[in-house]
Amino acid sequence: MHFTREHSHNFVAHNVDGEKRTVYVLVLTFITMVVEIVSGTVFGSMALLADGWHMGTHAAAFCITLFAYRYAKKHAHSDRFSFGTGKVSVLGGYTSAIALGIVALLMVVESVHRLLNPETIRFNEAILVAVIGLVVNVASMFLLDDHHHSHEHENDHHHDHTHHHDHNLRAAYMHVLADALTSVLAIVALLFGKFYGWYWLDALMGIVGALVISKWTIGLMKQTGPILLDENIDQAYRESVAEALAPEATVKDMHIWKISGHHYSAAMIIESNSGKSVDEYKQMLEKFDKIHHLTLEIHPGEA
Repeated sequence: MHFTREHSHNFVAHNVDGEKRTVYVLVLTFITMVVEIVSGTVFGSMALLADGWHMGTHAAAFCITLFAYRYAKKHAHSDRFSFGTGKVSVLGGYTSAIALGIVALLMVVESVHRLLNPETIRFNEAILVAVIGLVVNVASMFLLDDHHHSHEHENDHHHDHTHHHDHNLRAAYMHVLADALTSVLAIVALLFGKFYGWYWLDALMGIVGALVISKWTIGLMKQTGPILLDENIDQAYRESVAEALAPEATVKDMHIWKISGHHYSAAMIIESNSGKSVDEYKQMLEKFDKIHHLTLEIHPGEA
C-alpha cells in the first residue's frame, strides 16, 4: 500500500454476489414464514410458531441487509461521508443483531406463557411443516455461506479474503442459522411430545432456542459495536508502528481505527528533527498493510 497525497476515500467492498443471494433467501424466508405462522396457529405448536416468527423478523433483517448493500453502493463516492460508506455494512449487521435479540426475548415470553397454559398440539401436521422449514433454512444457509461462493467487489483497492469481514452478510447468515436451530428444536420437541406425551418440551425448546440465539446476538454485537465506536486497533500493533518510526521520530499521538469492516485509518503526530518529509515517513510505514488511509503530522523535536 502506498500512501500518497491524492487518494480515494472509497473504502467500500461491495459484495455483489452476497446481495444477489440475500434476495433469493428473502423470497424463500417470506414464503416459509407465512406457511409456518399459519400452520403453528392452526396446529397449536409454540415451537412451530416461534420458528415462523423468526422467519418474519429475519425477513425484515434481510431487507436491512439489502438496504445496506444498495445504500453503500449508491453513496460510495459521495463527499458527505468522511471515509465513504464502509460502515453501512457494519451498521446493518449491528441492527440485525438487535433484531435477533428482540426475537429471543419474544420467544422467552411466549414460551413461558405456553408452559403455564399448555395448548393441544396436532403433532403430525406440525412436524411436517417444521421439516419443510428446516429444509428451507439449510438451503438458505448454503446460499449465504461465503466460504462456498466467489465474490465480486466494487472497490478501488485489491484486498484478499474481504468476505470474512462482510458483517452485513454475516448477520444475514446468523439469522438463517438461528432459524435452522429453532426448526431442529421444534422437530425434536414435537417428536417427544407425540411419542412420550411431553407437551411441556415444546415450550421449553423455545426457551433453549432463545438462549442460544441471545449468545449469537451478543457475539455479533461485539464484532460490530467496536467498529461503530471507532475502537483503536490492539496495542501491540500500535507499538509496532511506533517502533518502526523510532529511529527517526517519536510518536506523540496515534489513533488507528476501522473505517469499514476491513479498512483501517490512522492519524498520528510525531516529533522529529531528521528533516524527512511526510511522504518519506509514510514510506517507512508501508509494511503496515492494515492501514489504508494515513494522516501524518510532523512537529519539530526539542533541540
